[in-house]
Amino acid sequence: MTTANAPQANRALKTKDTSQADTKLSALFAARHDEQNLQSPYDIGLIIVALALMTIGIIIVTSASMPVAERIHDNPFYFAIRHGIYIVGAIIAAMVVLELPMQFWRTANPYLLLAAIGLLVAVLLVGRTVNGSTRWLALGPITIQAAEPAKLFFFTYLAGYLVRRYEEVTENLKGFIKPLVVFFALAMLLLLQPDLGTVVVMFATTIGLLFLAGARLWQFFALVFAGVLAVVALIVFEEYRMKRVTSFLDPWADPFGAGYQLTQSLMAYGRGNWFGQGLGNSLQKLEFLPEAHTDFVMAILAEELGFVGVLAVLGLILWMVVRALQIGNKALLKSRPFEGYLAYSVGIWFSFQTAVNIGASAGILPTKGLTLPLVSYGGSSLIVMSVAVALLLRIDFELRVDGVQALGRGDNKRTSKAKAKPSAKSAAKPPVRTKHTNAEPFADAEADYNQAPDLKASDVNAPDTHESSEDAPVAKTKDAGSKKASNTVSPEDEGKAGIKAILARVSKEASSE
Repeated sequence: MTTANAPQANRALKTKDTSQADTKLSALFAARHDEQNLQSPYDIGLIIVALALMTIGIIIVTSASMPVAERIHDNPFYFAIRHGIYIVGAIIAAMVVLELPMQFWRTANPYLLLAAIGLLVAVLLVGRTVNGSTRWLALGPITIQAAEPAKLFFFTYLAGYLVRRYEEVTENLKGFIKPLVVFFALAMLLLLQPDLGTVVVMFATTIGLLFLAGARLWQFFALVFAGVLAVVALIVFEEYRMKRVTSFLDPWADPFGAGYQLTQSLMAYGRGNWFGQGLGNSLQKLEFLPEAHTDFVMAILAEELGFVGVLAVLGLILWMVVRALQIGNKALLKSRPFEGYLAYSVGIWFSFQTAVNIGASAGILPTKGLTLPLVSYGGSSLIVMSVAVALLLRIDFELRVDGVQALGRGDNKRTSKAKAKPSAKSAAKPPVRTKHTNAEPFADAEADYNQAPDLKASDVNAPDTHESSEDAPVAKTKDAGSKKASNTVSPEDEGKAGIKAILARVSKEASSE
């Protein structure tokens, strides 16, 4: 090989090795980042199911409320318009909650419990009474049913308590009793409204969450037994509740009295058959069935869409409940117990409230005033349920991006180290691999370069036989380019900058020898 061709051969060899190392480094970056980038940061399926339930809800509420809206407000779409406004408000509230990190709920849950107690006390003092129950707070044109946010705030507190006192809950009776004392205080405030249905839902969710948290079986069964006795006592010693139970057992004994609402609901289910009478063709909504667009909206849906429509709604809610339990399980596996318990509580809450609502309208359970999640008419319920869905989305979002955010923080630290590293010192000494996780900026690139074909000193720069005057400016240009690239903070140029810096070091070490 002639002296004139030696620099060209050296440059060709360097270019070849650089391209090989660049390919390996690109594969490394793809393995670490491409999988996360292809995955959506949010659970699109959960969003679609929630929006589908809201859509079904506004259609059925519009159909069921037109006769009563026409009679009371001279506008058949009065309740439909209000329900549409509630949906918009629920979506806005969900978007706001989606932006809040879970750290906020972890630290604020004791204060949220105090807010729940304050709301329930305010209802008893200045609340609005409707049909013999004092459950609503009137704030100008806005009416808030205090029991709905109270449920969510209590569940966030319970999840936080199980994280803070996990050993006490699972090992001794004292830790197991403490959350029950809080629940008892809330239950007493709710029963003064009165609102037994919310108490039953909160009690069932509390039992399920304590069981999933690992409470001892004897404590669990003792709590279930005590709760059942308390509910039976509340029913027996209250006359109107006793009438509801007797009418539930035999509604046809008094079809125009205590059993009127249930018999009309059962007729709606019976007329629905397999595929229903068609949307808008319900007869029971013509003010035969009271509260057709709120507590008994499922009866109108069954009459107009039939068994298939009911099965579709149940399938959507079941999918949402299963997804909530999956998110909770995933959070526990990734050492996020607060998020896991909160997701569990939302899943249990949705499932049990759905069972009570549909069971009451179908004659399986005594009549209770609970809404169907994301479907029934009611602003407070719709907004709070949407916030609960947003919490599930936020938990799932943080689980998905957890690793990616950690990598991003590490890359920023490594880039700042690369800027602060003197180039002269690095040229004088070979790179040293560190043992801690935040390695040198080009540690991974060096590992790949070590696997590439080695460059011999005689091939890179041989002063005794093939040295040319062109080698010096080429080396300077190469070194200047590598320094410029090493100062670039762009993620796309980080790999190439590392390879160029390593080649420059190898070239200088070879020339110094």
